[in-house]
Amino acid sequence: MLDQQRLRRDTPGCLDKVFLDSAGSSLSPEPVLEAVTAHLRREAEIGGYLAAGERAADLADVKTALGELLGAEAGDFALVESATRAWTDFFYAVPLAAGDRVLITEVEYASNAIAALQRARATGAVVEVVPSTPTGEVDLDALSRMLDERVRLVSLVHAPTNGGLINPVREVVDLAHGVGALVLLDACQSVGQIPVDVATLGVDALSATGRKWLRAPRGTGFLYVRPELARTLEPAALDLHGAQWTATDGYRMAGDASRFEFWECSVAGRLGLGAAVRYLLELGIDEVSAAVSERAEAARAGLATVPGATVRDLGHTRSGIVSFTVDGIAPAAVREALAAKDITVTVSGRGSTLVDMSNRDLEAVVRASPHCFNSFEDLERLVEAVAAL
Repeated sequence: MLDQQRLRRDTPGCLDKVFLDSAGSSLSPEPVLEAVTAHLRREAEIGGYLAAGERAADLADVKTALGELLGAEAGDFALVESATRAWTDFFYAVPLAAGDRVLITEVEYASNAIAALQRARATGAVVEVVPSTPTGEVDLDALSRMLDERVRLVSLVHAPTNGGLINPVREVVDLAHGVGALVLLDACQSVGQIPVDVATLGVDALSATGRKWLRAPRGTGFLYVRPELARTLEPAALDLHGAQWTATDGYRMAGDASRFEFWECSVAGRLGLGAAVRYLLELGIDEVSAAVSERAEAARAGLATVPGATVRDLGHTRSGIVSFTVDGIAPAAVREALAAKDITVTVSGRGSTLVDMSNRDLEAVVRASPHCFNSFEDLERLVEAVAAL
């Protein structure tokens, strides 16, 4: 069982306000803050190169910790600046030609969809949308009918940004692999709040961020690539970290996922990411996941009792993202009214998940995303404040 007092003590930002935006950019615990600020101070004392050299073992441990969390080896990860960078780095390395097909789902995130459409326009490939079931998940029967030997990649969002749905993954992987297609899993909203094991899921690649449920600093993210596949892909851009200049007219790429990395980075940010993953591993992902789920369900149950409030979450299995609307009040106005009472939520607009929101005739939803450090009193304050509107 999680030590709630310790969690809140480690997260001073949650003590004087109700913070419900871990799906946006969560509150980092004290060990993460210390890892980042201590390294920045050290850089100011001796310079960035020497400071990084002192922390070489800790920097290497970032990937080791990610491997422990996700069931992979350290060499299967590339550390990058964001989930979007991770997603696009992999996507742009997958060969595409005229007539090839890329499948996305109705809850595809805007950045991914834009990249897919841009590349399709350049290569002559096509992007097609797999329908959802009435309960919101990707329709596996429809996917099966759409798959053929021309499908090069299926992009699957594990947990969409606009509501508390968790998509099936292994079933999608098995269907896609049956026709030789790759599966790229956008785990931006799932890593850190639910158990994710890449071997069990069987995905070819996974993109994620540090700033959300992992509670790492902004500007951190990572890409997982299945090792056998990583050795066959050439990133769209390389530098002297991802490859070696071996002759006047030649270079040799790194033999693992590090070929997707660039040399320059925020060392302090990466140390913060490592500290965040280690903090989560110490707590236990199963315990954290259970706590997040309990709090999200408590919020949904409470909001369901408020006249005029409608919970918009779909799915049989739900994440820690709670989406809702209030009759007659724009989501942005709800967000500002709650902010005036020191309750932090955010708004997810139609443009972020265009197909799903358009299909459901929603312009925007209020998004509350409690983490394990939130108390149940926090959620009561949320419900009371929405009722007061």
